[in-house]
Amino acid sequence: MNKVILIGRFTRDPESRMGSNSLEVSRFSLACLNDFVNKSGERDVEFINCVAFGKTAETINKYCTKGQMISATGRIKNNSYEDKEGNKRYTTDIIVDSFEFLSSKRSKSNEDITGDNVSFDKDIEVTDVTEDPYKDFGEEVNISSEDLPF
Repeated sequence: MNKVILIGRFTRDPESRMGSNSLEVSRFSLACLNDFVNKSGERDVEFINCVAFGKTAETINKYCTKGQMISATGRIKNNSYEDKEGNKRYTTDIIVDSFEFLSSKRSKSNEDITGDNVSFDKDIEVTDVTEDPYKDFGEEVNISSEDLPF
């Protein structure tokens, strides 16, 4: 299954264009925090290229701007092309099928998210899970490997 769920902020306003089949296209990048903390005690950021088509693209192009946080669901798509020098280049994009608004644009007091200058709220608490988070879900189920259909 090829399914991706991202939560991140727009690094720039979406780029709008019309596809060859008169379908609106939206190209944008999301800055997404990793779950883990690095050696410096901070969470690393990934900048993920995304593309949306049709009604999803229309809505993103109309209502989304740099700094806005969304949740996007889609799939990974690998592409290749030849550059001007004839070299084969590879890209990886997330094809966004649906999304939800999670916040409005960041306030002016916070730094903008760009490829060179990233600022996220530092008061996010990261906790280590030391006990079973499913302990209150009922009795333990033991399944033999012989009972599995694969």
